[in-house]
Amino acid sequence: MSKAVNSFRDLIVWQKSHQLTLDVYRTTSLFPNSEKFGIVSQMRRAAYSISANIVEGHSRKSRKEFLQFLSIAKGSLEELKYFIILSSDLDYINDETTKRLEEISEEVSKILYAFTKSLKLTS
Repeated sequence: MSKAVNSFRDLIVWQKSHQLTLDVYRTTSLFPNSEKFGIVSQMRRAAYSISANIVEGHSRKSRKEFLQFLSIAKGSLEELKYFIILSSDLDYINDETTKRLEEISEEVSKILYAFTKSLKLTS
């Protein structure tokens, strides 16, 4: 039996994306101060945009609007994936951290894709 969704907090896709956001914040807190308004700001914005768009979409009245916000969340996730690569290439994060962030990002991507697909099928 599946659990009822009463709040965005009940959505697995939000839970995982929120965890990713927390990981990004923790990781970027170790970046050079010179990147505070550069990569750090961009990575954090992309990360929280994923979760925030899921929340906003969930609050909308129509499935069509929800799907639009999920599409924006997917775009933010792809942007974050690029910043993870860039940060790794600049040696701001080590291989272990890169791998962890990439794995969590991929997990969020798969869940987001499946969730979006399920919403499209039930419309």
